[in-house]
Amino acid sequence: MDRSAGVLNALTVDVEEYFQVLAMAPYVPRAHWEASPSRLAWALERVLGLCAEAGVQGTFFTLGWVAERHPDLVRRIVAEGHEVASHGYGHQRVGDMTPRAFRRDVHYARVLLEDIVGEAVIGYRAPAFSLGRHTPWAVPILAETGHRYSSSVYPVRHDHYGDPDAPRWTYRSGEEQPLLEVPLTTLRLFGRNWPVAGGGYFRLLPYAASRAALGRVNATEGKPAVFYIHPWELDPGQPRIPGVGGRTRFRHYLNLHRTENRLRRLLCEFRWGRMDQVFARELARIPGPPGRAAAAAARAA
Repeated sequence: MDRSAGVLNALTVDVEEYFQVLAMAPYVPRAHWEASPSRLAWALERVLGLCAEAGVQGTFFTLGWVAERHPDLVRRIVAEGHEVASHGYGHQRVGDMTPRAFRRDVHYARVLLEDIVGEAVIGYRAPAFSLGRHTPWAVPILAETGHRYSSSVYPVRHDHYGDPDAPRWTYRSGEEQPLLEVPLTTLRLFGRNWPVAGGGYFRLLPYAASRAALGRVNATEGKPAVFYIHPWELDPGQPRIPGVGGRTRFRHYLNLHRTENRLRRLLCEFRWGRMDQVFARELARIPGPPGRAAAAAARAA
């Protein structure tokens, strides 16, 4: 398929372990993470291989906890032309942290990632898309800690996340120290927003549904889509966590064996790029880190 004339969409990967999914928190406490067998290297290899096969670069929102334990994987992501962005350090919802704890989390994750990759990390994605109207204090903290964009808002209604009243397209968040917010992609039908940005919906629904929805966003609305996937979604061999409730088990394990081929098709049927490339024009209107650092220093004085 000739993708040269299509809209350039943003491919994003949330780099975390299968046991760090927030829905698994009741079954795998944080204290048990170290003892849980890692599957990330194998699963990330599948994602990177598909990207190389399709000639695609994307943005990998990487947990600081993961980067600390797998720095070589982070370096490989950059070596293959992808952007590394932050997923925070400890995979906690923004609203579950105090402003002080949130600042510590995002600052440490960003510094850790930059030390590994040797280049600026300007993007952030909140775990479970938990940045929004209930956490307005988080935006200036992200700006002050050197981030220039966030992709943390999903304008849908969901039992674990989402803000259906949020803007569907990129917008400037914050006043004195603005941040570019790049929402996850939705399709507007029948008076509501429908999730079409990947994740569980990409596995649970037929592939044709995702293809048609993303195609409509590109062709009818003329907008780039933001799509996301987790490496563990390509790993049907991951350990089954005992005691998991029926809804979580259904959402997490269904169609894992189909995801790799679906992603292969998707990467070949649409144009894909990194967040900092797809939204370069919008980012150019957001002040860079030096201005924010000066403002933060002035307030501290």
